Amino acid sequence: MLHGVKKLRGCRVRASDGEIGEVREVYFDDERWVVRYLIVDTGGWLGGRKVLISPYAVRHVDWDRRTVNVDLTRQQVRESPGIDTDKPVSRQQEAELHRYYGYPAYWPYTTLWAWGAVPVAMPPDPELREQVLAQDEDASLEREHESGDSHLRSSAEVTGYHIQATDEPVGHVEDFLFDDESWAIRYFAIDTRNWLPGRHVLIATQWIDEVSWPERTVHVGLTRRQIEESPEYDPSNPPSRAYEADLHRHYRQPGYWQERR
Repeated sequence: MLHGVKKLRGCRVRASDGEIGEVREVYFDDERWVVRYLIVDTGGWLGGRKVLISPYAVRHVDWDRRTVNVDLTRQQVRESPGIDTDKPVSRQQEAELHRYYGYPAYWPYTTLWAWGAVPVAMPPDPELREQVLAQDEDASLEREHESGDSHLRSSAEVTGYHIQATDEPVGHVEDFLFDDESWAIRYFAIDTRNWLPGRHVLIATQWIDEVSWPERTVHVGLTRRQIEESPEYDPSNPPSRAYEADLHRHYRQPGYWQERR
């Protein structure tokens, strides 16, 4: 099911032995458009420290109670590597965090996560796990030396970016809709109030041509008229598969659910 990152903000994060803190924002991967970490404010418990929690750790999100349940203990979180979430996170820092928690690295793989489309920390076959972890360690070290860029972006940073169609600007980024099973960001929710009063629309991440980070602008391969005539999005209701199908038909694009991951 699709949910907005906005809906995650303020959700409590509960470990197996008590609360950790509240979700403030997320870090997402700007290459594959996947939520990689929850940025969690621990409040007074750890002196205001913010920690990164990977979807690998998430057991269940209770949207009614606004609670993210994770397979971690408070001690694990307390002793996790310190990362300054107000600065860019390097690939080396990610690798250190993954080693600490025993998670497989995602970056050497072409799939969304290490072992497929969903964040599974341990495959069902123990022999496969040992084999892949050995390969994963070699690949991780090699990639660490290749580049320090982890391609992580904060949702807070990208919110408000301008949307530039092929012919004219059309709005700004208001939210990010992600699949709560794979944690893949499927759409940017766009507020067009300054161009198309009162309308919100969705633009799929695969329709993004380029992001100009210095100019805070997202370029999409769509015309203003196409966007103007697209199905309207209601931020108060998660989009149904029928709505998604209509949206993709409008743009004459295949749905992501039809693609093999």
